[in-house]
Amino acid sequence: MPSGPPPRTLYTVSALTALLRVHLESAFSDVWVEGEVSNVRIPTSGHAYFTLKDASSQIRAVLFRSVGRSLRFALQDGMQLVCRGRVTVYEPKGDYQVIVEHAEPKGVGALQLAFEQLKARLAAEGLFDQARKRPLPFLPRRIGVVTSPTGAAVRDIVQVTQKRDPGVTIVVNPVAVQGESAAAGIARAIEELNEMGGFDVLIVGRGGGSLEDLWPFNEESVARAIAASHIPVVSAVGHEIDFTIADFVADVRAPTPSAAAELVVRDRQDLLKRVVGYGDRAVHAVRSVLRDLRARVEAERRSLLDPTALVARAMQRRDELEMRLRLAQVNRLKGQRSALEALRLDVLLRSPRQRIERGLTLLPHLRTRLQQRMRVTLELWRRVLEESIGTLHALSPLAILGRGYSITRRWPELTVLREASAVSPGEVVQVRLAAGELLCEVQKTADELIRRPGGV
Repeated sequence: MPSGPPPRTLYTVSALTALLRVHLESAFSDVWVEGEVSNVRIPTSGHAYFTLKDASSQIRAVLFRSVGRSLRFALQDGMQLVCRGRVTVYEPKGDYQVIVEHAEPKGVGALQLAFEQLKARLAAEGLFDQARKRPLPFLPRRIGVVTSPTGAAVRDIVQVTQKRDPGVTIVVNPVAVQGESAAAGIARAIEELNEMGGFDVLIVGRGGGSLEDLWPFNEESVARAIAASHIPVVSAVGHEIDFTIADFVADVRAPTPSAAAELVVRDRQDLLKRVVGYGDRAVHAVRSVLRDLRARVEAERRSLLDPTALVARAMQRRDELEMRLRLAQVNRLKGQRSALEALRLDVLLRSPRQRIERGLTLLPHLRTRLQQRMRVTLELWRRVLEESIGTLHALSPLAILGRGYSITRRWPELTVLREASAVSPGEVVQVRLAAGELLCEVQKTADELIRRPGGV
């Protein structure tokens, strides 16, 4: 007897979807999947919804907010992502999806990716611009330090500062420099020092370490606190090869905490040496100026000659001008005679009668022109001579005597007297006036008149 058809099991859509969900979650409760991220969407709930795809397929993925907080990087379309999670079915739509419990970028570490993403975003905001960076104070008196109170960094900063300038005050705002809560503590410490006030500069840093150890100084909260600081900030994180986001935002980046102290604090002994050197150079400069002034004064004093020397110089100048004038007249006349002789020879050499007759015809005219030129030239030189004579007359000793001065000389040696003490009562002196001379007997000298008030 033939058997009938197998019993039929009938599922509702909801029941079948629920059954598939159970089977999928049981079979794929812990899977790793990689693909390209696309269609990233993060609503106000904070959950992230996106698609993982490859060349031929795609699958929906969900990253709940509680898991997303642990990510160091931001999801972006186009990035290659490796996810760990479980497969489930979203029953209202019958879609299957991956609930992501861990994610990391493919080919690059999560921390490095987060570093590059934050660096690019803050750079786009202008937080790294050189124009916003402030210079360090020349002589800081009070320095705020944000670092661990037990680390080598604070010891290095204190030792270098005390060695270079013991008068500088250091205030340490102690914080944890690694761990999950370190970034918030560092940011708050920077804000507290700004609120306290009275600081010339802040040093924020720690010693070297791994990327994970230095990570608090790559957090956005620390970068924002440094950028908002009203006090110049020196970043001193790690060793010379370590660069953090804090280094880019700070006003000055120091390779080590010790180097930060050297950048901030001037060496007092070096400053004293420089001040002494500046003082020595200033004294030398003043002495040099005084020497120059003395030399100029001495030169001016020597140039102030007595009247006799002034008269002699004027007479010498007059003689020179007179000689130059006579020589110029002689040379001018020689030139005219030479020109006339050249014309005469030219006429003699041109033998044809017509040229001779033409030359004879031109000769009176040339003679007239020559005479006119000579008269003009002589008149010109006469005026020059008169002006020179006038100048010489103004400089003449007689002109000086004409203004009431006189020249007194010992008789009969005729040596010029410059002081009253050079003669004695009873001696005879010659007094040269503008018109004539006087022979006078000395009765009293000016010195005697001053010493004897009753004298005449």
